[in-house]
Amino acid sequence: MTPQEHATPQFEVLASGLLFPEGPVAQDDGSVVLVEIQRETISRVGPDGTVEVLKKTGGGPNGLALGPDGAFYVCNNGGFLFQTIAGYNRTRAGVHPDYTHGRIERYDPRTGRLHTLYDHCGDYPLCGPNDLVFDSQGGFYFTDFGKNRARDRDHAGLYYALADGSFITEVAYPLTTANGVGLSPDEAVVYVSETETGRIWAFDLDAPGRPRKHPYPSPNGGRLLCALPGYQRLDSMAIDAHGNVCVGTLVTGCITVVAPAGRILRQVMLPDPMVTNICFGGPGLKTAYITLSGTGKLISMPWPEPGLRLPYG
Repeated sequence: MTPQEHATPQFEVLASGLLFPEGPVAQDDGSVVLVEIQRETISRVGPDGTVEVLKKTGGGPNGLALGPDGAFYVCNNGGFLFQTIAGYNRTRAGVHPDYTHGRIERYDPRTGRLHTLYDHCGDYPLCGPNDLVFDSQGGFYFTDFGKNRARDRDHAGLYYALADGSFITEVAYPLTTANGVGLSPDEAVVYVSETETGRIWAFDLDAPGRPRKHPYPSPNGGRLLCALPGYQRLDSMAIDAHGNVCVGTLVTGCITVVAPAGRILRQVMLPDPMVTNICFGGPGLKTAYITLSGTGKLISMPWPEPGLRLPYG
C-alpha cells in the first residue's frame, strides 16, 4: 500500500438492489435523490433506506442536479446496455434498442412533469449527456460522453446551457469519453474527467461558459490537471470546500482526491470496482454519499474535508 492509499474505510449501506445508481443529490431531510440508469428512473432513497421511484424517464438518466428553480435537471444518455462480469454490473458497448438521441431534461418534483430542454447544440445532436453542475449564475456545465458502439465511438464534449432552455453553447471539443464535471469554489475553473484516458482536464474561465483556450499541444483548449497512472478509468466527481477534485475511479474501485495543483492526495478504497459518483451532505457537508454501481448500492461515510456547498439545494 502506498502513502496515497487508504485501507477500506468504515461506511454505511443506505440502499442496495439499485440498478446502476449514479448522480446522487443529498437532501436536507436526510434522503438522497439519484438516478438508476438501468431502471431508467429518478429515485429517492429515504433516511430509512426505502427506495421510491419518483419518475420513469426512459432512455438512460445518467447525471442529476438541483437547479435554481427547485427542479431536477437530468443528463439522459439515451440508454445503455449492461452486462455482468465477475459478479458486477457493468455497461457494455452498443446502442440501446430505443435510442434516438441524448438530451437534457427538467423534472419538477412538485408537478411530476418531465420534459426535454435540449437535444441539440446548434446543428449537432447530443449523443450521450453524462454529468452536470450548476454555477451561481443559473447556468450549468454538462459533459456529453458520446456513444460507444461495437467498432467505433463518438467524440465527447463539454457544454454550457441556461436552465430556462434559452441558450446552449459548446465549451470544449473534442474530448475522449468526457464523464464527470465540477466547478472550483470561485467558479473560475471547470474540471472534466475522461473515463478511458484516466485524465482530468481544467478549463480556465473568463466568464460563464467562456473558456480561456490553451494553445497546442492541448487537444481541446484545456490544461491537463492530472493523469492517473496505470489502468484506471474515471467517472463522476464532486469538489470539496478546499477545491480538491474527488472523482470516482473505476477498476481500482475508489474515490481519488486530487489537489487543485494536480497532485494526487489519496485514494479512498471501496469494495466495488464501479465506484461512480460522490456528493456531500449532512451537517457541515462532512458526509460523503457514494454510488457503488457494480453492486447497486448507495453508501455514506464521514469525509475528512467538508464538501463544497452547491449554489442550489
